[in-house]
Amino acid sequence: MPTVTATPNQKGDFLVDYEEKLFEDVKAEPGEKALVTFHTVAFEGSVGLVNLLQATRLLRKGFETSVLLYGPGVTLGLQRGFPKLGDEAFPGHLAMNNQIEKFMKEGGKVYACRFGLQALYGHGEGALIPGIRPIAPQDVLDLILLHRRDNAFILDTWTL
Repeated sequence: MPTVTATPNQKGDFLVDYEEKLFEDVKAEPGEKALVTFHTVAFEGSVGLVNLLQATRLLRKGFETSVLLYGPGVTLGLQRGFPKLGDEAFPGHLAMNNQIEKFMKEGGKVYACRFGLQALYGHGEGALIPGIRPIAPQDVLDLILLHRRDNAFILDTWTL
């Protein structure tokens, strides 16, 4: 069997070239909008957190950015904690809540469908993270269409 002569990686080593950027750093033109939609269950994969980070990045690039939580996506906007609301049971437990709060603090808007909230998951509007705006189920499509009409960038996320 051949002997491995490669030097083992050490803590602090760079394993990839993280400084190389191939594409221009796109910034929003005045008045440009973005919408990020979520039809995904919180904690059922990384898509919720990743796209919340993308929404924050769009906001910081100058886009007037909104997040739409509908269907199972409303679970991303629920207040969490254990044993009490706001208590982080383990590191990262409240990562999505914290990212939503940061996004709103920086000027982003978050909407949650009342149908998903009550009919699917049995929660009232008081269960939402403060600052999230509940909307009628009929507003889900209209919010998307308004962004389409405004030539907004729309990032749709669906998971099963």
